[in-house]
Amino acid sequence: MLRFAGRMFWFALLFLSVLTVPQLVSAAPLNVVYIIVDDLGAHDLTCYGNTLHQTPHIDRLAGQSMKFTQAYAASPVCSPTRASLMTGKNPARLKMTVWHEQAKSHRKTKRPLIEGKSLPNLTHDETTIAERLHQAGYRTLHVGKWHLGEAGFYPESHGFEVNIGGTLWGAPQTFFYPFAGDRHYGHEFRYVPGVLERSDKDDYLTDRLTDEAIRLLKSSAEGTRPFYLNMAFHTVHTPIEGKPDVVKAYEKKIQPDSPWQNAEYAAMVASLDENVGRILKTLDELKLADKTAVILMSDNGGFINKYEGKTVTNNHPLRSGKGSLYEGGIRIPLLVRWPGVTKAGSVSAEPVVTSDLYPTLIDLLELGADQEQRDGVSLKPLLTGATQKLKRERLHFHYPHYYPTTTPASAMRAGNWKLIHYYEDDRNELYDLSRDPSETTDLSKQRPEQVEKLWEQLHAWLKEVNASFPQVNPDRRK
Repeated sequence: MLRFAGRMFWFALLFLSVLTVPQLVSAAPLNVVYIIVDDLGAHDLTCYGNTLHQTPHIDRLAGQSMKFTQAYAASPVCSPTRASLMTGKNPARLKMTVWHEQAKSHRKTKRPLIEGKSLPNLTHDETTIAERLHQAGYRTLHVGKWHLGEAGFYPESHGFEVNIGGTLWGAPQTFFYPFAGDRHYGHEFRYVPGVLERSDKDDYLTDRLTDEAIRLLKSSAEGTRPFYLNMAFHTVHTPIEGKPDVVKAYEKKIQPDSPWQNAEYAAMVASLDENVGRILKTLDELKLADKTAVILMSDNGGFINKYEGKTVTNNHPLRSGKGSLYEGGIRIPLLVRWPGVTKAGSVSAEPVVTSDLYPTLIDLLELGADQEQRDGVSLKPLLTGATQKLKRERLHFHYPHYYPTTTPASAMRAGNWKLIHYYEDDRNELYDLSRDPSETTDLSKQRPEQVEKLWEQLHAWLKEVNASFPQVNPDRRK
């Protein structure tokens, strides 16, 4: 009887284990796909109000996601924001406040200020989200733009098993085959490693990078490990080069009174949309859509300067663009589709920032306690609908550098108040974003007590993170 009872116990245990297998499978870690677009403006997509660009695939993703209407890049330029995505830290804390090439430049200038010092490489002291995911068993994949350091600091050294195209350069010489040369960046020869061997003379870089991403998705689907794909498109950064047939189609669509007048740029946005659609279709075909979190974002505001005589884009109704700490320079599109978490078609107006995505992944993927201080906070309460507000009082921005749209500055958003401090003349500007999202009316003279309060808070934070400040240029009058 005892032997029979023992056998029955083991049969029962085996039966229960079989019953629980589907639960174990359904509880498997989600895959993660980051889609990072270079220089995409806050209103460059149809789902964000653009009336020229047609983006049906991204619009469909928006309809399946939570759309953030007040999302911010951690910096008005690329490398610092990308560093914030990898680390969850503010660029000022990382000492990475300008792009790689500029951080290495030490040219003398007659400008009033010497720019703040910035590290050219993301140091190996930082633990990236790729490293955390790799430690958790993920297959970690990078495709496209890296721009976080020279060869010793490439994606492979920061937790990525695969790197296709990621280099020290911030932009390709050309989007057309062979994706190399010195036409646009004549001071050096640039190329995109890892894509040429499977390319031909009619290929376009945005398509080719997507080809590689799809190849990696398919190989990952054949394995047993979850994957993290960092899909970092070079588009819509300069050089502004759209496919000729798409450019011609958009030339016929531009209206004289439209804020958006660049057909080449519109064609680049169209190619972006087409390739986002290809990635989403691949996830559907591989039956991975309900097992994969998809996050689409930009790395800074749209580029409003001219390229080959034409204004590139317009961040209407936001003020200014890339490089600036006005809303047009730091506001970005952000879509999050998280199976089982986000409600399709939901919208959040809560201010969030790119450094929030690191702790969000740590939280939602249940990767365990974080041992380092992060500036970002988890967006889980927003994504689940548990709350519409985060327990955070302020967002901080620090750009101690020059750009065609700005002089060295820092900024802070506290509720609906926005303070910008300019270092050249020690000047503050104050805006009420709830009434004036276009930042047309500086309230600093009418609300001096508010300016003093916010500047004290911003300055205290800059001191806390040991930010690098611009200095008076002793060579200015020589």
